[in-house]
Amino acid sequence: MKLSEAEWSVLEILWSGDGFALGEIAKELKAVNGWSKNTVHTYLTRMEGKGLVLIDRESDKPYSAAVTREECAKRERGELLNKVYRGAAGNLIAAFLKESNISREEIEKLRAMLDEMEV
Repeated sequence: MKLSEAEWSVLEILWSGDGFALGEIAKELKAVNGWSKNTVHTYLTRMEGKGLVLIDRESDKPYSAAVTREECAKRERGELLNKVYRGAAGNLIAAFLKESNISREEIEKLRAMLDEMEV
């Protein structure tokens, strides 16, 4: 499942703590996206249905992330790899390296990782 920008915005807040009240999330998202409290509530409820958000209705801070940042990042990487590079990880990495400024230190880390993988 691909996350929308709005879902990423909500999860970014939820990943920053252990639990949040609706008002806390709404305050953050109003500053970022201009959303009303009702809009935030709607997103949270829909995201709960998708398995992205946990809502503990007995708590004073009922909202938390049901997925980790790494789980979401892994999904996004997989979708990009398959959609754009047809599963060819080497092509994806080469494209990133060609388009990015990479330090000597990062090059050495990459070499060490490749050596560990025995590529």
